[in-house]
Amino acid sequence: MRTGAVPESQPEPSSFRDPAGQVIEGRDGRIFRSVAPAAVEEYRFVRRCGLVDALVVEGRLVAAEEVDPVEVGVLPPPGGLVLEHPRVPFISYPYEWPFSLLKAAALHHLELQIRLLDRDISLSDASAYNVQFKGAKPVFIDWLSLRRYREGEYWEGHSQFCEQFLNPLLLAAEFGVPHNAWYRGMQEGIPAREVAALLPRRRRWSPRMQAHVLLPLRFERRAGSRSEAAERTRKRPLPRNAYRGLLTQLRRWIESLKPRGTDTTWSDYSLLTSYDTGEASRKAESVRSFIAGAPPEQLLDLGCNTGEFSAIALQEGVRDVIGFDSDFGALETACARARSDRLRFLPLYQDLANPSPDQGWSQTERRSLARRSRGAGALVALAVLHHLAIGRNVPLPRIAAWLVSLAPRGLVEFVPQGDPRVDDLLTLRGGRFADYTPEAWEAALEPYAAIRHVETVSASGRRLYTYERR
Repeated sequence: MRTGAVPESQPEPSSFRDPAGQVIEGRDGRIFRSVAPAAVEEYRFVRRCGLVDALVVEGRLVAAEEVDPVEVGVLPPPGGLVLEHPRVPFISYPYEWPFSLLKAAALHHLELQIRLLDRDISLSDASAYNVQFKGAKPVFIDWLSLRRYREGEYWEGHSQFCEQFLNPLLLAAEFGVPHNAWYRGMQEGIPAREVAALLPRRRRWSPRMQAHVLLPLRFERRAGSRSEAAERTRKRPLPRNAYRGLLTQLRRWIESLKPRGTDTTWSDYSLLTSYDTGEASRKAESVRSFIAGAPPEQLLDLGCNTGEFSAIALQEGVRDVIGFDSDFGALETACARARSDRLRFLPLYQDLANPSPDQGWSQTERRSLARRSRGAGALVALAVLHHLAIGRNVPLPRIAAWLVSLAPRGLVEFVPQGDPRVDDLLTLRGGRFADYTPEAWEAALEPYAAIRHVETVSASGRRLYTYERR
């Protein structure tokens, strides 16, 4: 591409599987969806029902506006359409969602189906990737999976819903096992056979388990089950009330699910922190000052914990905060904060020493954390550095390079040796970290960023570094 040339439209790699259309990122980052000619009639039917407009106003369905293909430079096949959608603040994936966000997405999907069914509309699939978040509020993004309801049909997406929503939730609710690492390794969800293998005999007789775990497993094991299902629909159509009843039953079950074992190391961080009241106030004021100087549209909060500093950043003018943490208890508290205070704060699971990679088909279908973070204007990383450097043996220069690559400005906390938190880590790691010093951290930053301000905020010598990328 020539220097100064207008970027061409780029197909979104994750939408290539949909024969009805494709998502395209156009010039200046605008988001479009081409609608194939064969899907135009279904789209028109859905649009005429009127409910979709109400769902858009409620924030449950992403907006869609028909645009002139020539004007926006996105040409569909002859007879097709082009829609424009508002850009979602940050694309996240089910394997990054804490339990409560996955549960919210599952309920959102079911509630959408129940309401649409009354308007003769159903969904062609049940992909969890069709749900995104604005703050902690779910929004459905795939207009082309909405289609005309066929009288007597069975729910085609039932097995997919169970694999991508229900089964991952059951891992945490039944066994206290978070779904995230498992889901990241199996991006189409958790198969029924793997949940069934874990179930004790007494739980197998639950009517819910029979209907939504063991029955789909039996269909999966039977060759030709899809053709048999089609024949069953022809011979014994499913009444609409029974279809709605299935959705409602599943919604009630998911509403009742709660994760086991969320009282974790950092879930009560605000009570356990080694800061005294004055030190905590100075740290909060430093965050305020960093943000107020030049509030970014989007801020990354690495090690967001329960969201205390994310909330401060939003108060100071940040539009969206994307938080990352690896402690599930802290993330549940952060999600509750985001919901109760209606914050544009999205807390996500992330092991910062092993962040989400490029993966899926041709390693382009699901984008890495680094690629999705390019829109961030700044980051804060408070009480994170020592966990990476000491807890995970990542050299300071590598940490510096990675942090600076994520955002052009940052506020990073260095917790020195002698601080109780670092000393706790060192007791388990031995005396191999003599080069873990503030001076070594400053030298590590120097090739990548200019240090603009340094402030000591605790009696133990914790320092906050403000940097700008070179």
